[in-house]
Amino acid sequence: MKALGAKKHIERYGFLLPMDDCLAQVAVDFSGRPWLVWDVVFKRERVGDVPTEMFLHFFKSFSDAAKMNLNIKADGENEHHKIEAIFKALAKAIRMAVARNISNQALATTKGVL
Repeated sequence: MKALGAKKHIERYGFLLPMDDCLAQVAVDFSGRPWLVWDVVFKRERVGDVPTEMFLHFFKSFSDAAKMNLNIKADGENEHHKIEAIFKALAKAIRMAVARNISNQALATTKGVL
């Protein structure tokens, strides 16, 4: 992701979000390696006008384009609450991960150390 540059001084990781009957957990890592873990089951074919199968496709494409690890899990009964909580948790996770912290002098990694 060009906007993050060398990724120095960012927190890099970032959330879970409750919404009524639902709990969404979204973890991100701007590692430069795209990967998606999707642990969400929908019981309906659509949320509003959107086919629920498109949400997996959207998040996979997002992860690939951003070159990030993206781990999403959501449980609950209300399908609308699940997807709304996922999007809100993703926004919070990204905000946390890209937050600048000048005390982070290097990229948070153990690559080449272990």
